[in-house]
Amino acid sequence: MEEFLRSYSRLCRERGGEPQETVLQRLHELPRGRLDLATQSLTLDTCRALGALLPKEAQLTELVLSDCMLSEEGATLLLQGLCANTILRLLDLKGNNLQARGAEALGKLLRQNKSIQSLTLEWNNLGAWEEAFATFCRALAGNLTLRQLDLRNNQISHQGAEELALALKGNTSLQQLDLRWNNIGLLGGRALASCLSSNRSLWRLELAGNNIPSDVLRAVEQAMEHNQDREATVRENRARTRVLSKEVRHLREEKSKQFLDLMETIDKQREEMARSSRASAARVGQLQEALDERHSVINALKAKLQMAEAALALSEQKAQDLGELLATAEQEQQSLAQKQAKEHRLEQQEAAERESKLLRDLSAANEKNLLLRSQVDELERKAKSQQDQLFLTKQELTNTAAELKMRAVQAEERLDLERRRSRQSLEDAEQLRRQGGASFVASSGLRAPPSARLGPAGASGQPDVEHMARRLEESERALQERAQRLEAARLSLEEELSRAKAAALSERGRAEEELMKAKNQVRLEEQQRLVLLEEKLRLLAQARDEAQATCLQQKQMVAEAQARGSQLGLQVEALRRRLEELQQELSNKDQEKVAEVTRVRVELQEQNGRLQAELAAQEALKEKVAALERQLRVTASGHREALLDRESENACLREKLTAAGGGDRAHQGGGGPGASFLQSAVLAYVQGSPVRALSPQK
Repeated sequence: MEEFLRSYSRLCRERGGEPQETVLQRLHELPRGRLDLATQSLTLDTCRALGALLPKEAQLTELVLSDCMLSEEGATLLLQGLCANTILRLLDLKGNNLQARGAEALGKLLRQNKSIQSLTLEWNNLGAWEEAFATFCRALAGNLTLRQLDLRNNQISHQGAEELALALKGNTSLQQLDLRWNNIGLLGGRALASCLSSNRSLWRLELAGNNIPSDVLRAVEQAMEHNQDREATVRENRARTRVLSKEVRHLREEKSKQFLDLMETIDKQREEMARSSRASAARVGQLQEALDERHSVINALKAKLQMAEAALALSEQKAQDLGELLATAEQEQQSLAQKQAKEHRLEQQEAAERESKLLRDLSAANEKNLLLRSQVDELERKAKSQQDQLFLTKQELTNTAAELKMRAVQAEERLDLERRRSRQSLEDAEQLRRQGGASFVASSGLRAPPSARLGPAGASGQPDVEHMARRLEESERALQERAQRLEAARLSLEEELSRAKAAALSERGRAEEELMKAKNQVRLEEQQRLVLLEEKLRLLAQARDEAQATCLQQKQMVAEAQARGSQLGLQVEALRRRLEELQQELSNKDQEKVAEVTRVRVELQEQNGRLQAELAAQEALKEKVAALERQLRVTASGHREALLDRESENACLREKLTAAGGGDRAHQGGGGPGASFLQSAVLAYVQGSPVRALSPQK
């Protein structure tokens, strides 16, 4: 895209103009392979430069020029440049008000360009110029690459639709056509519907917004559905054909490869067999020479073998003597082993008895320890209970002391209150006495004696006061005695508590001493038992080691005797094996040669079998391909018959329409009612309704 931008700038400057900034900016931002200049007002110089660059641009696949306000000359220059382009796939000319010259240029583009597959011409005026649009349609009929065409809002009339219908009859590549929002009408819709019977490639046709009756639209939809089904069937058949052709091609390639591999393998095997035969011949000569040499060696070995057999007889005699010695040694060893086993069993029994005794002693010590622990726990529980009782006694003593103090305070308060009351009553009595004596003296004028001056109030008040004083003294004495008793009880409880604490501490100390003594005694006994057991185990291990050493010595002696006998036997056996190996080598060489020949024959037979199986599989695949081709031909013939039936039906309808048209021309001079009746009859016939239902009322 950078090269395209530089070329555009250079061409604009060479023609005396300046490149458009908006176009340069858009060229900088666009992705590779796509040129989007939508909504850019392209000048004539820009169109000329782009038209000169587009035939040479080999990387551009999409060109968008929608709403660019192209002039007729500018659009012509761009389209002329695209005629020679072989890479472009998509062209968008939406909203450029293309007219007669634009339509002619588009027709020339469709005739010459062989790469554009999608063309968008929405919002132009191509249909307003009938001759130019007819040129465009003729070019469309001969185009073989266009797949998608958008002609929305192009003022296409029914004449333009008829031209499009003629183009669609000859076109075999267009698949999607959009004609929405034009002025096609009834006649144009019928023309398009009639052309669909001969067009088998178009499977999408949009006709909304064209004032076309619903029956025509339904006919078009049915034709599109039929074409879609046919296209799907064709695609499926093509896919199957491609798959089968690929399989056949693959099988052929595999067959050729396997055949070549087989031939190469056969050649290699032949060469290998020739080399192996030459090598085997040379080897046979060498083996023959070696055989001659070894015959002489064998003769020498036979002499040595005789000497070795004599030595072997002597060694066998020695081995027999050694065997007898070994048997006696084994018997002695067995007797020693039995004796040691008996001693070992006895020692094990003694050790088991000692161990059981130690275990019993240990269990007794454990039981004693548990008993002492239970006693200690019991003493601790007793001490704890005594401590709890002491704590409760202290708490009760404090509560009692507090209660006594409270009662003493209450008694003192009551005593003070009684004293105040008695003092007040004495003062009141004294005052009454004085008042009574004064009044009496004043009334009689005589001085009464002191006893008489007291009067009845003084005589009655004095005993009450004394009684109250005595009561107070008695209650005070009772309270003091009770306080003394409580204090004595508290002192006795404290003494008892101290005695209980001392007894608990002494009991706990004695229990701990007994526990420590028991633990020390058990530990000493265990240590003594362990020492005794270790000593016994050491003695047993020493005896076992001595017995094992004796056994090892005897085994070594037996092994040495056996080794000497085995060495002599091995020497004899080696001489025999050497002789057998020499004979075996000769037989092996012959067998190898025969086996090689048979192996090559078997491999060739297996390869021939595999090739025959592959040929059978290829024949089966060929039969499958033939069956699929027959099925495809049957399907194609069925589709062909269906199309012929449709074409015959369409021909009948055309004949009927022609006959109806002839009647219409015959009655053209008859006036308005007859013409309207004929028109309604034709419409009713086309729409499938009975004619007599549309007859005018008399």
